[in-house]
Amino acid sequence: MELTIWNTESRAITQYIVHEYADKGTPLISSDSKKMAIVRMWMEIESQKYDQAASKLVWELAVKPMYGIPTDPATVEETEGKLSTILDFYDKTLSKSKYLAGECFTLADLHHLPTIHYLMNTPSKKLFEARPHVTAWVADITARPAWSKVLAMQPKI
Repeated sequence: MELTIWNTESRAITQYIVHEYADKGTPLISSDSKKMAIVRMWMEIESQKYDQAASKLVWELAVKPMYGIPTDPATVEETEGKLSTILDFYDKTLSKSKYLAGECFTLADLHHLPTIHYLMNTPSKKLFEARPHVTAWVADITARPAWSKVLAMQPKI
């Protein structure tokens, strides 16, 4: 529950920042209504489909082990199946465009970074690596200089 609330708050914060500082940095939304509708559609897919599975896997494979809590293999298997289906859809989309909402990096891509970061250090990494277009997308978005700065500010656990 807490992870879901935190993600919702962070999405609202990123949208606020993007609007407040629209004239600075990489434009993460579009003033074109059709392009913005596509970005918003992908933001909904991320929050309603992708994040439901990805966050559950982060909990099972990254958070629980940090606290010495055993993972639930049945939950991992079931959730990996769900995420696999979602990533199949992503791979098909990414075969036609560099990013989820088109040729530009947007909030739709940015919102995936936290869970991708944790999942790339778990056995679920294989789900991303099994899909060539998803693999290229993950490599691209995780190599962004701004993301590197975010990771550099993380406390060492």
